[in-house]
Amino acid sequence: MTSTQLPAVLPETDVTRHRRLREQGSRERADLEAILDAGFVCHLGVVVDGRPMVVPTVYGRSERELYVHGSVASRSLAGDTPVCVTVTHVDGLVLARSVFEHGVNYRSAMIHGIPRKVTDPDEKLAGLRRLTEHAAPGQWAYARRPSRRELAATVLLALSLEQASVKIRAGAPDDGDGPDAGLGLWAGTLPLTSTWGAPVADPLLPPDIAPPAHVARRGGTRHG
Repeated sequence: MTSTQLPAVLPETDVTRHRRLREQGSRERADLEAILDAGFVCHLGVVVDGRPMVVPTVYGRSERELYVHGSVASRSLAGDTPVCVTVTHVDGLVLARSVFEHGVNYRSAMIHGIPRKVTDPDEKLAGLRRLTEHAAPGQWAYARRPSRRELAATVLLALSLEQASVKIRAGAPDDGDGPDAGLGLWAGTLPLTSTWGAPVADPLLPPDIAPPAHVARRGGTRHG
C-alpha cells in the first residue's frame, strides 16, 4: 500500500456499520470509488446552530479525500464539525406483487468525518480542478481559471474517505417464491437511465463559436 492508497476493504466503524439490509452492504473500496466517479452532485449533511441542514453541492475526489466547495457565506461549509456526505444513483423501480415488497434498485455511498478547510493556494486550485474535471472533463483547460478574488470567495473542504459506507440493491423483486407469486400479477423492474443531451448554446454567444469537442462528444452518452 502506497502513501496515497487506502485499504481495499472499507473499515467497519460504529458510524459505517450496516445495521439494516446488511445483504445490500458492500465493504469494497472499489464500489465506493465507482459510485463517486459515476456522479458529481452530493448532499452534505451538517448540524448548524442546533438544526440539521442538507446542502446539495458538486464534488471531486483524490485517492484519499472528497472535495466539496461553496460560497464563503455558506454556514454549512464552516468546517471543524462532523458531516455526512451522500451520493445516490437510482437505477430503477422494483415493482413487486405486493406494495410492501416494492423497492428501488440503487447505488449509494455515505462518507462520515470532520472536513478540513483547504487554505493552501496550490491545493485549493488543485482541488477546484478536480471538481471541474470530475463534472466536465476537459473544461479546466478550456475555460478561464479562477482569479484570486474568486478563489477568496470560495470555500473548499476536504473530507477523508476513510469512514465510508456503501449499499447497492440490484435485481428482481424478492417475492417471486412467496405466497404472492400465485396472485397472477406482473412483477419486475422498471430501469431508469440518464443521458446527456446535445449542448445548448448561451443565447448571447456569437453563432460562430461551436461547443468544444470535450463538450460536444458527451451528447447522447449515459450519465451515472
